[in-house]
Amino acid sequence: MSGIPVFEDWLDVTVPWHGAVVPLGNFDGVHRGHQVLIGQAAEAAKALDAPVVALTFEPHPRTFFVKDTAPFRLTSPKAKTRLLARFGVQAVLAQRFDPDFAAVAAEDFVDGILVAGLRARHVVCGYDFTFGARRSGNVDMLQRLGADRGFAVTVVPPVMREGEIYSSTRIREALRAGMVREAADLLGHPWEIEGSVEQGDQRGRTIGFPTANVALTEYLRPRFGVYAVRAAIEENGAWVWRDGVANLGRRPTFGKLQENFEVHVLDFTGDLYGRTMRVALVDFVRPEMKFAGLDALKAQIAADRNAAREILRAG
Repeated sequence: MSGIPVFEDWLDVTVPWHGAVVPLGNFDGVHRGHQVLIGQAAEAAKALDAPVVALTFEPHPRTFFVKDTAPFRLTSPKAKTRLLARFGVQAVLAQRFDPDFAAVAAEDFVDGILVAGLRARHVVCGYDFTFGARRSGNVDMLQRLGADRGFAVTVVPPVMREGEIYSSTRIREALRAGMVREAADLLGHPWEIEGSVEQGDQRGRTIGFPTANVALTEYLRPRFGVYAVRAAIEENGAWVWRDGVANLGRRPTFGKLQENFEVHVLDFTGDLYGRTMRVALVDFVRPEMKFAGLDALKAQIAADRNAAREILRAG
């Protein structure tokens, strides 16, 4: 529900969005470093009375170049667009990354997308931005071509926290360790999984603990275990947030091999099947465990629910 236009190819960008200030990047996670970059683009756009149109790539180039890569995304395309809009972007060109696009030479990237497609007046990118076939273009080349083609280029230096660069890689490491508060601090917002609620085996209902089975799709898998969460369901065009507790893992007590992300929304009754749910991880409660039997599992679930309530009450 970002409410902003999203274009999938530079040829589709319509006239109202020409002459934009263009922040460039993958923007996976839209973390604090990305937010500084977008903020600089917004300042330039205000001075020029121009729109802010982010240029990103879908699917993520890493998915294209490393076919067997494990799920690693911090944000789905929908979530990324929503976050970009929150921080000042007014439209998104989520350029389709396919074999044809991967083969585009660096100079043609500038002349095609930035000049012909967007009519860019000002481009903002990170110090390490690369573009074009075989990553042959860098920020020096972009500045040189921009000066020749008539658009300005701002290169944002590394954005640091206590000597460490904000990066999607560092956030992934924190999540894989279950350090979700650290990840949220690096992101500047809670980390979320957003997906459709799928039909599960309904085992939770039989033990008085109904859960929504949320599709994980391409999201990074954080540490397996139990989390205190806040879950949002769309109601009448708005997201309504509720406290919850979630389990991510393979449910070893039942001998399961498939990964599941099961969310119990506290003090909620209703049918969620087929609906989209956003789940923000607030804190790690405990690692995944195998229990001797159903009674031990039920006792631990009750303890997890109480622990989650306390964590969420404390904020």
